Amino acid sequence: MSSPSATPPTWQLWPLYAAGFTTAFGAHSVAATLGSDAGDLQNSLLYLGLLLALYDGAEVILKPVFGTLADRIGAKPVMIGGLIAFAVCSALYVVADDETWLWVTRLGQGAAASAFSPAAGALVARLNPNASHGKAFGSYGFFKSIGYTLGPLIGGVIVWLGGLPALFVVLTVVAAVTAVWAAVAVPAVPPLPKTRQTVVDLARRLADRTFLAPTAALAAATAALSVGVGFLPVSGAAAGLGPVATGAAVSVLAATAAFVQPQIGRRYDAGRFTARAGITVGLLITAAGLAFAMVPGLAGVLVAAVGIGVGTGIITPLGFASLASSTPPERIGQTMGAAELGRELGDAGGPLLVAGVATVATLTAGYGVLAVLVALLPTVPKLRSPVP
Repeated sequence: MSSPSATPPTWQLWPLYAAGFTTAFGAHSVAATLGSDAGDLQNSLLYLGLLLALYDGAEVILKPVFGTLADRIGAKPVMIGGLIAFAVCSALYVVADDETWLWVTRLGQGAAASAFSPAAGALVARLNPNASHGKAFGSYGFFKSIGYTLGPLIGGVIVWLGGLPALFVVLTVVAAVTAVWAAVAVPAVPPLPKTRQTVVDLARRLADRTFLAPTAALAAATAALSVGVGFLPVSGAAAGLGPVATGAAVSVLAATAAFVQPQIGRRYDAGRFTARAGITVGLLITAAGLAFAMVPGLAGVLVAAVGIGVGTGIITPLGFASLASSTPPERIGQTMGAAELGRELGDAGGPLLVAGVATVATLTAGYGVLAVLVALLPTVPKLRSPVP
């Protein structure tokens, strides 16, 4: 089964979108509420930072591993197993309600998400024909973005009503329901036979432009998104804007990225533009959004939010569709896991770069440096996609 000839019924794909929502919602709902309802954690920024890093750290290390496992035994069992593990780890904190178990829970959640996130991406690619990959990954990205958007909002309300354990109850239920739903609705996709691959073969494939170009674009988009979410509120506050205005700007960014992705995916599938052209335009729009963040006041913040949202919304489905079309089907899990690793590095590297520049100069300079790097990315020879 290299690629199906027709798009599967929508009801078979919904659990995959729910899995994408679960990993995003699980990451951001807890991260946004830990400092307000974790006892002594709010008195130690280092302690809180380490706890927040557990989830992403587990993903950076384990996503390529579970992606490879999905190719070996099948993506569906890896996804369902990861969702069940996520539910179990969430339930641990509900039962224990102890700060020590919070560390175990977040580490376990990150490890579980490392399994079901790339597996879900691999299933999106395997279940859809190449001609509809843009729409499929656009829809998948839409629901992940909705998870990122609603996570802090819904998580904050849940913690306000019932404390942090109540949030973990919700995460337990969401993951468990999605696991059962996937087991019932998602068709079995058996692993494909493949030739033996050495470490040198893997390194050569991951160093090829067909992998590096879209993955670098995805990492740049994620870096810009993280910088927008993390630092636009700082810029707004410096300009005298209140938390409602800055919070609205971040919501505009996330919502824009969410709603652009399916539209771009459909147009790509219809042959309106190539992946190379679309990704290039997306990078330039993202860079323009970062440049507008240098403009003080509400106008600069809002235009920056829209620009970053549109740019990342263009890049994300095209990047994954490009990876799926250039990867042998029997290696799709490995590729998705490695690409997700690239996104995680961008997620961490973007804010670190901007913060580092801001430390020695200004936050405005930090935006400018990242904007220049994103804009120049399509000109790097090794990162020019060979896909027309």
